[in-house]
Amino acid sequence: MASYSKVNFSESVDGLPVKAVQTASPGTLVHTAHATAKDEVWLYAYNGHTADVVLTVEYGGAVVPDQNIIITIPTKAGLTLIIPGLLLTNSRTIRAFAATANVITLSGYVNRIS
Repeated sequence: MASYSKVNFSESVDGLPVKAVQTASPGTLVHTAHATAKDEVWLYAYNGHTADVVLTVEYGGAVVPDQNIIITIPTKAGLTLIIPGLLLTNSRTIRAFAATANVITLSGYVNRIS
């Protein structure tokens, strides 16, 4: 029988958002998946800038387009869902970078399935 637990992103401090400080690959580290368990990832982005900003999420690696999720995050529009419960494992990483540094924050959680 599977066991589920909700955990913060590995790079989040006390569940707080992770700021996308990088503007190119490799992006800011957001989360490192568990080595053997499956991580069901729920990732949201917020843009506190005065203009829309393009965000690139490197999901499991940096190979374009295989592991890139590229989305424009509207300015001050609240949380935008980026990753809707996709699975990741084998210590793969999630990194993110934005066209403008220090204006996008990344929030969410992982449902760890073991």
